[in-house]
Amino acid sequence: GDVGHLDDDGNLHVEARADDLIKSGGERIYPAEIEDLLREVEGVDEVIVVGRADPSWGEVPVVVVRPASGSRLDADRLLAHLDGRIARFKWPKAVHFVDELPKSALGKVLRYRIRAELDLS
Repeated sequence: GDVGHLDDDGNLHVEARADDLIKSGGERIYPAEIEDLLREVEGVDEVIVVGRADPSWGEVPVVVVRPASGSRLDADRLLAHLDGRIARFKWPKAVHFVDELPKSALGKVLRYRIRAELDLS
């Protein structure tokens, strides 16, 4: 279920889980690419990108952020950080702020619970 590639030296680079892949308007969007960029924003403690069903595009990316304690994040600031760094079709269509992200007993964020439990509209 992993998606990756081999480089010229034969090293395997795992980029994402296949079930996390967002297919939007025929394009592939890897959540990890967006998450890595948004983790650079000061005040972001945790961030997850999931796909939300969309009647026009199939799916669109949505960001779920847990801000660091005492930080003052807003959606505009997060999205501005993506400007010029990724293609516009990969930009999240919504940003949600949460106090906690659902996790497994091992501490892994449970994306399926985010998609099922949060109103991602």
